[in-house]
Amino acid sequence: MVGRSLGPAEVVDERAERYQGKVTGFVIVTCFVAAIGGCIFGYDIGVSGGVTSMDEFLREFFHDVYEKKSHAHENNYCKFNNQGLAAFNSLLYMAGLVATLMASPVTRNYGRLSSIICAGIFYMIGAAVNAGSMNLPMLFFGRIMIGFGVGFENQAVPVYLSEVAPANLRGGLNSMFQLATTLGIFSANMVSYATQTLKPWGWRLSLGSAAFPALLMTLGGYFLPETPTSLIERGLTVRGRQVLEKLRGTRDVNTEFQDMVDASELSNSIRHPFKEILHKRHRPQLVMAILLPTFQILTGVNCILFYAPVLFITMGFGGNALLYSSVLVGAVLVLSTLISIALVDRLGRRALLISGGLQMIICQVIVSVILGLKFGDNKELSKGYSILLVIFVCLFILGYGWSWGPLGYTIPSEIFPLETRSAGQSITVAVNLLMSFIIAQTFLYLLCALKFGIFLLFAASVSVMTIFVYFLLPETKGVPIEEMTLIWRKHWFWKKILPTNLEAESSHAQ
Repeated sequence: MVGRSLGPAEVVDERAERYQGKVTGFVIVTCFVAAIGGCIFGYDIGVSGGVTSMDEFLREFFHDVYEKKSHAHENNYCKFNNQGLAAFNSLLYMAGLVATLMASPVTRNYGRLSSIICAGIFYMIGAAVNAGSMNLPMLFFGRIMIGFGVGFENQAVPVYLSEVAPANLRGGLNSMFQLATTLGIFSANMVSYATQTLKPWGWRLSLGSAAFPALLMTLGGYFLPETPTSLIERGLTVRGRQVLEKLRGTRDVNTEFQDMVDASELSNSIRHPFKEILHKRHRPQLVMAILLPTFQILTGVNCILFYAPVLFITMGFGGNALLYSSVLVGAVLVLSTLISIALVDRLGRRALLISGGLQMIICQVIVSVILGLKFGDNKELSKGYSILLVIFVCLFILGYGWSWGPLGYTIPSEIFPLETRSAGQSITVAVNLLMSFIIAQTFLYLLCALKFGIFLLFAASVSVMTIFVYFLLPETKGVPIEEMTLIWRKHWFWKKILPTNLEAESSHAQ
């Protein structure tokens, strides 16, 4: 049956079973501090939507939107259709796209922590500039600095978490990045709710408060250990083994250590990782690095997270109901990520992606039908339909949060061999940020043009990606990173694409 993917037990040889160690407190603390970067990323997503619904912010920087928002006769779907307002959100992602390409050589040559520290510094600069913005160019410059932080952080943190975590719990620990992101979004919604009454400077506090977690991440970068893989790759073999022993809580790490040394020797023989990743033997990973982040954004979740307050205003919510609904969305996202952490290393990646995809499709269709039948251009939803709409939006977020949310980061960060890992992560993050930029810049226009039909468009996209997972994504649960290349040679489709061992060796020698 072509849709079936082989499980790890059928793919990985005995070496994986000889990995020793346990989940130590050192691993938990290390992953927790590293994942703070996700918190800042999520906060910047959430706070953007929060401040764009604040009258004081709109009056100062986007007066046309403020005027349209105040006019009852304005088309509900088009009140926020302004390319300048869209650029406030999308500039962050375009800057991140540029930064992640800069971050790849830093991560590879100077270590994962160097990129994490750079990200923290960029975040602090951006938060300070945004909080003190007096004009639109200053506001946009602050967003660009935050975007550079996003690029460095997204390039380094998922790889750091994958390399520190034990193979059998890598999915759950790596999902801490997404958990931190969701906590950041939830925190941003809470801050927006608290600061909306602090007129006229509440929006400045919302934007500037991102500096605090950024400071924690920067300081943490100085005290965290570098990953054993990175140390070995840079010739610090003795130090790498010491850190590995501390992470695993045992001195019996010979098998895992030797796999890292072997992978490092191969990695160091590759002078041009971006050229290397284009070779046919890396084709499955390259396809995943491009399509998984593309699919993650095309779920439509960013539209809800970016513009949750805007969407709820569009749907007829007002006053406290607006922010209550936004906070509820953030809380559901946190809960669903906890579900993912608990299940990802038990049920596997494929089961969560497929079940989450089906749930998102159903919810998006229902939301579109409700809006299409009960919400016109200049009408408000009744209380009953408003509550029903929030329920299905939250169910959509729940499905995303246990599937494509965390796994859109986890899977690409764990499938690449060491010689192309930093390049692969750069491609993954670059594609994610490019798609985020496109969606952020076009969503308000599409909402105005397509109205409720935009949710049907996203539902169609989720249908395609769910089919893709069923047929073409092998299970990676429990597979050690250094043995990950074996799963592609056992997959019904990818084994037809990959060269034979002889061809691969010949190509590698060249």
